[in-house]
Amino acid sequence: MNFWKIVLALMLSLPAFSLTITAVKYEGLVHISESVANQILGFEAGDALSDKKLDLAIKAFFKQGYFEDIRVSEDAGVLTFHFKEKPIVSKVEMKGWKEDDSEFQHELLEIKKGSLYDKKRVEATKKRIISALSQEGKIDSVVEIETEYLDNGSVAVTFLVNEGEKIIINKLRYGGVAGLDPDTFDEVLANKENEFMGWFWGRNDGEMKLDQLQYDPLRLRDFYMQFGYMDAKIDEPFTRVDFDNYTAQISYQIYEGDVYRTSTITLSQEKEVIADEVLREVLSLKVNEAFNIKTFREDSDRIKTKIADLGYAFAQVIPDLRKDKENKTLDVIYRIIPGEKVRIRNVIIAGNTRTLDRLIRRELYLGPGDMYSLTDLKDSRNALGRTGFFDSNTIEEKRIDEDTMDLVVKVKEAATGNIQLGGGYGSYGGLLLSVGVNDRNIWGSGINVGVQAEHSQLTKNYSFNISNPRLNDSDFSGNFSIYYNEYEYNDYSTRSSGITLGTGHRFTRHVTGYLGYTFANVDYGDVNLTNYTEDQRRFFESYSKSAVTISATFDNTDDFYVAREGWLATQSFEKSGLGADADYFKSRTTLNKYTGLEEWVGFDLIFRYKSRYNLGVDTGYLPLAERFYMGGLGSVRGYEAYSMPYYINDISGEFVRVGGKQTFSNNFEFSMPLLPSAKMRMSAFFDWGWIGTDSLSEFSRGGYGIGLEWFSPMGPLQLVFANPYNPKPNDKISHFEFTIGQRF
Repeated sequence: MNFWKIVLALMLSLPAFSLTITAVKYEGLVHISESVANQILGFEAGDALSDKKLDLAIKAFFKQGYFEDIRVSEDAGVLTFHFKEKPIVSKVEMKGWKEDDSEFQHELLEIKKGSLYDKKRVEATKKRIISALSQEGKIDSVVEIETEYLDNGSVAVTFLVNEGEKIIINKLRYGGVAGLDPDTFDEVLANKENEFMGWFWGRNDGEMKLDQLQYDPLRLRDFYMQFGYMDAKIDEPFTRVDFDNYTAQISYQIYEGDVYRTSTITLSQEKEVIADEVLREVLSLKVNEAFNIKTFREDSDRIKTKIADLGYAFAQVIPDLRKDKENKTLDVIYRIIPGEKVRIRNVIIAGNTRTLDRLIRRELYLGPGDMYSLTDLKDSRNALGRTGFFDSNTIEEKRIDEDTMDLVVKVKEAATGNIQLGGGYGSYGGLLLSVGVNDRNIWGSGINVGVQAEHSQLTKNYSFNISNPRLNDSDFSGNFSIYYNEYEYNDYSTRSSGITLGTGHRFTRHVTGYLGYTFANVDYGDVNLTNYTEDQRRFFESYSKSAVTISATFDNTDDFYVAREGWLATQSFEKSGLGADADYFKSRTTLNKYTGLEEWVGFDLIFRYKSRYNLGVDTGYLPLAERFYMGGLGSVRGYEAYSMPYYINDISGEFVRVGGKQTFSNNFEFSMPLLPSAKMRMSAFFDWGWIGTDSLSEFSRGGYGIGLEWFSPMGPLQLVFANPYNPKPNDKISHFEFTIGQRF
């Protein structure tokens, strides 16, 4: 539209004096009603029309952003505005790049289905695509825009992407390096030199990240300051690109300078709210040692946490350094401005569509009237995560005044319940049919209820369980379960039924205790007694078990299913022989450590270490079914569940499981995102375990493989693909296993 042509036409059509308008009409309006248009117009029927008024009216209409063209006509005092609105975008897609990543396209493309077509926004989106390609190290990328006007008046917009080539860094050079090893620079640089087999996980592929190139010198300088090189200077990298084969060489010129040592550490409180000696206990920087800028920052955070735990929510810690260039020393100063103590005025719960408010409040360590504590705030977030009720949670601090704040707890409900009706294949049991109902948070009450019926070629399981982790919102818990199981092992079968009930108590926010009682009956069948010695045959006599279990658990992890930080440790003791046949003592110990590595690697990588040690003592009668076995999930993957220890009968040549009295296993795992939009992760693992009757050295096996972790509609699902490491000829191998509803 040429605005001035319209004005000129009006000037020619209207008399030189102003025209009195008898009526105003609109044609082509869709997104704006006539009443709104009248408000935008600026004049009305009966007013004298001038060129200036018409000019302002047309500009006001264009400012709304709905119109592609505006034409004005006049007939006998009736002024008519003819609008041509921008078409609606009915389809937006990107071809040639990330076609299957709908989540990425949704975030990248500014043009949304149902919005008005705007050429400027289309061009801006094109630039965003090219920028995103550049961030992946691709140059010479071309993006073409294809616009199709459809019969219904809408527009289909397609971005045709021709990806450019990636630049591979085949050489990094460093000049002036003497004090540090250049091989350690990879820890911080985003642009790394290509390594042999760089495509393999854990190796550097050398792909240039153009958007990070300007920040790499800053990362290198910060790395130097972690070793006390406070005068280090890193020049901008000199990059030479060979466009014939898309490779690059990058050179850094570095001036290291001298190493500075910490001379003094001064704590300066604007008003003393805590003894300096208490603050010094949390400091990691040491006088007369090489200064470390990273430790310096962490100490500042530790001081702030210590102050904030006293109620000073808005405390400021201003770190400062005074450099003595002559003596190569640093005076470290922490200026502390505590502000006022802050109390919680109100706690607001949001986002819980199913879980009751009181279930969330009981996990919080801060409530109305409480003094603020930063540690309590963090522990509250972790406690909410450990429930397993929520996909995510945040606690926002809303400042009211200098000494009051509100806490806004926002949660996103997770699918805690599932109805299972289907089948599958397990490494132990073969083809499996199952039906069950399980909910960790039934009706949002926090009560865990499960009913399960499974039938496979080798197993039958029927069970009912109910537990409440917080009876009447107290620190006490309770559980009850009843079950019936049938198992067909390689060399015998068992039928067992039992009942369990117990109670627990939360002693601290991380430590809980449990006391339980179990009664069970176990019958053996299909036993080939010729495979066993006379002493071993007594293990296959049917027996009853009456046992008491006592345990303690420490758990400070931040999430139930996918923990990224914290420890989980349990110790339990079981004693049977209380008026029944079995008479033994068992000790079970587990220790799990979860560490998020995103800060170091740039993506959500999690390291998990899990270990288990079990010990059984025969105090009268330790049945075969009560002994320990190794293999499968929970011990060493790559072998059939419960397949070790064993021996081969000299006469029949049959595989005979004998059970062990002690076992120890280690699991090392790395878990990384696979399809975040589908809540799917991939893990790589290595397991090693020992088991035996008289000593742990009797059986020692390892396994490795990958796993798929998926929050499926049926619940948390884990598929494991494993291989044994250096197996023995008679080992029972299993390459595939799966579980539903277990912690990853």
